[in-house]
Amino acid sequence: MLREFPPPPRAAEFSELIKKKVEEVKAAGGTRETVTVDWNEQQAHVEVIDLPLNGLYFNPGTHRIRAQRSHDPVRDEALEKDPWSAESQDYLKFLLQASPTDPNLRDPDFDKLKESLHQFGQNDPGLVTHHGVLVNGNTRAAALRELGMQTMRVGVLPESFTWADINAVELSLQLRKDHRRDYSYINRLLAMEEQASLGRTPEQIAKEFRIQVRTYHQERWILSTIRELIDRSKQAGGVALRLVDWEGAQERLKELHRLYVKLESVDRDQAEVLKELRLAAILLEFSKTDVRHIDESFLKGKYLERTLPATLKASAPAEDQPEAVTIPGLGLAVPAASSAVSEARALNDRILRASAAVRSGKAELPDSDKAEEQSVLDEAKDAFDKAIEAAGRDTRLRKRKQQAQDRLAEACASIDQCVMDLVQARTSRSLDEEAFDEAVLKLRASLRKLAQQAARGLPNPGDGVSWLMDAVSAEGSR
Repeated sequence: MLREFPPPPRAAEFSELIKKKVEEVKAAGGTRETVTVDWNEQQAHVEVIDLPLNGLYFNPGTHRIRAQRSHDPVRDEALEKDPWSAESQDYLKFLLQASPTDPNLRDPDFDKLKESLHQFGQNDPGLVTHHGVLVNGNTRAAALRELGMQTMRVGVLPESFTWADINAVELSLQLRKDHRRDYSYINRLLAMEEQASLGRTPEQIAKEFRIQVRTYHQERWILSTIRELIDRSKQAGGVALRLVDWEGAQERLKELHRLYVKLESVDRDQAEVLKELRLAAILLEFSKTDVRHIDESFLKGKYLERTLPATLKASAPAEDQPEAVTIPGLGLAVPAASSAVSEARALNDRILRASAAVRSGKAELPDSDKAEEQSVLDEAKDAFDKAIEAAGRDTRLRKRKQQAQDRLAEACASIDQCVMDLVQARTSRSLDEEAFDEAVLKLRASLRKLAQQAARGLPNPGDGVSWLMDAVSAEGSR
């Protein structure tokens, strides 16, 4: 959500320095460099000046690393309390250099940016507030500092800009078609959520992010689901999953939403069960093609029930589940979740808590507890792996069984189209009779081969196969 940050230390002093440099640039005459920013559906041109890098602050509200801040809850909490301290600024610098999907790793794109700056210098100016907080160019500033540079070219926003204006400008710059480094997926979701909190309509937000309105609603559903899962993963001691843990799952989450929407209107319980199982598979890091096997046939075949160990099966019997629940304050009763939904949810909760413990960086969590939770994940992944493999094998077998009749159905459709084409050709007197006759002879040869194969291994052929055999036999006796 949008937050108003207090001015950084020595803000007034740095603001005076900025004013003097802007005045010097204007007084120098000649061609002045400016940078264009989109603000309030208008374009503003602001002066570009050189500022000392050691006086600039990384923006604690930048959308680029919003999700990654959850990587270290302790440092994130300290950053929330004092975003301008040396420790907080160091944490922001660390995240700007880190991989969006795994902050423990250095981002190769950061090193490419650093190399580009080393070879060619700073091509585009950054953007700062009148207090020296970076609005655009946070990553460039981090790279320039690593290179030992002393100054950075930046445009200066007017003093009247609020934090709402600053966030809007950062988004508009990032979402231009010529942007060089995208926000990570979760950070885009957070930026959309922030815009919604400011009262903007789905249509306005979709236009700003260059997506369809239905895609916007899909993204909001995904973020809401992620937040719910984080809450469900919480344990005593504050151990929980983080937003950054869901980076890299974009396509699998989108496919989940499409399946859920399709099934919800037909069978809500089935939709909920598949949602829980797919989310568990995503958390267990199964690939997109593997997750796809968790569908209606997966539930019907009860593949997971056959492979899931007893330690991970829901302990509550179905009869203990209430038939209805009452909505507080309204006194209305609605049907409770079915036993299948409750069992799937309980399984996913167990996997969520185990994942939170294993991925936690908290030192106070004993290694023995992490090892125990890792064994839970190993058991769950093995069970899902065997179930998905069995489901995939049966799906391939089912497709092979249906392949012959599907091919024949396609041939029938082609023949039906051929009838229409034949009528039109005769009407327009454009039929090539010789070529058509040759095609019919090929059809006869193909039907003979089909009849020979259909007759084999069928002691009691049906009406269709019997007709085919009789027709070919009668044709051959002529």
